Amino acid sequence: MKTQSIVSIATLSKQDILSLLREAEWFENHPNSKILDGKVVATLFFEPSTRTRLSFETAVNRLGGRIIGFSDPAATSTSKGETLKDTIKMVSNYVDLIVMRHYLEGAAQYATEVTDIPVINAGDGAHQHPSQTMLDLYSIYKTQGRLDDITVTMVGDLKYGRTVHSLLQALSHFRVKFRFVACDELRMPREFIDFCETQGIDYCESTDFSEDIINDTDILYMTRVQRERFVDLAEYERVKDLYTLHNAMLGGSRENLRILHPLPRVNEINVDVDDNPKAYYFQQARNGLFARQAMICRCLGINPMNQFK
Repeated sequence: MKTQSIVSIATLSKQDILSLLREAEWFENHPNSKILDGKVVATLFFEPSTRTRLSFETAVNRLGGRIIGFSDPAATSTSKGETLKDTIKMVSNYVDLIVMRHYLEGAAQYATEVTDIPVINAGDGAHQHPSQTMLDLYSIYKTQGRLDDITVTMVGDLKYGRTVHSLLQALSHFRVKFRFVACDELRMPREFIDFCETQGIDYCESTDFSEDIINDTDILYMTRVQRERFVDLAEYERVKDLYTLHNAMLGGSRENLRILHPLPRVNEINVDVDDNPKAYYFQQARNGLFARQAMICRCLGINPMNQFK
């Protein structure tokens, strides 16, 4: 396997995705495989993160590698005016892989253009979040036993939600029906509606988060309205609580329904849902460890299953 960057889920073929899912499953059974001995990974988080940063760092530690990096850019030379280019080129002198989250769309792609070290995009603005997508796909596969012939309903912030954009692109390789539930201000962007139409993807849009829609769903993907993406806070206040899932709304849902959420949660899933066996968002976050272990090895050109034959 050659080293490669993973900046966008769109660069991964169906075969790439299926291979990464197999490797994630392998890592779930072998989480402490020490196959990164001598490797150093930089985690550069120019934007706040909890789950993504901690799961990437846990993945490297459990694989036997070493971590350097930062979670607060104010404590780095960027606060002195150092450019992103200079930061990436400097860090590249020390590491084998860069995991980067940045508030600007396209920052991860730019990083690949100024260094030969592979880069994993851990989220760039409202653009892409491929590692979240891989753990979402793994969660769907684990709970449904397949990626074909399912209905996925996405609810909430579909305009700024990079997780739903990436997941839509990834699932376009499979036979999936989509239901997009959002207010007009936060509906799925036109480019992704055009993508559905170009690719012949079955989809519909609704502003009504009804029990009929929930009852016709296999994967219910809830999202947070992201305050940090709004310039107009009055607009945020107007839309932030429009869609909230309560346990009582799940009474007629399918037995195989699973509720996903990229987290953090605010008000969009009431705490009374947490004890419902269909709530899967905390297990989903755990799956991030295995999906990210698979991505790290892919970027470093390591086939984990070949290491232990």
